[in-house]
Amino acid sequence: MSLNQFATDVRVALLFCTRLPIPNAAPVTGADIARAGWALPVAGAIVGLIAAGVYWLAGLAGLPSLPAAGLTVAATLIVTGCLHEDGLADVADAFGGHTRERRLEIMRDSRVGTYGACALSMSILLRTAVLASVAAPAAAAPVLIAAHTAARAGMPLFMGQEEPAP
Repeated sequence: MSLNQFATDVRVALLFCTRLPIPNAAPVTGADIARAGWALPVAGAIVGLIAAGVYWLAGLAGLPSLPAAGLTVAATLIVTGCLHEDGLADVADAFGGHTRERRLEIMRDSRVGTYGACALSMSILLRTAVLASVAAPAAAAPVLIAAHTAARAGMPLFMGQEEPAP
């Protein structure tokens, strides 16, 4: 792989996984994402580095671990455009469907239902609480980087194994 292709794939992964401002960004296609799938964990590591930086800065500002963790989780939500949260809410809401067709219809609906709202609340609460329990920013940095990398590492594996929903 050339350095140019490497940079292009990382750029595509960042465009797909984040809302970071990328100079001269062009829309990416499904084919672009499929080709650059290997770089999705790299984008996750970058998100993790940003999160670690926010947690470190919050600690420097003298914030206790819980508010520092809350700000860190909020920063990741902003950086990622809530991509994972949108998927989580859709999947949770689909639990209300009794047939495959109804579940797919629910997941395509942009509105968030009760299952989705509860899943989002629990997800944000648990992430904040777990991060606050790792109070030292130096200890939290590798945890944040690993978690965000791992959260995107499964995406290319899943994309290669599953057929798109109709």
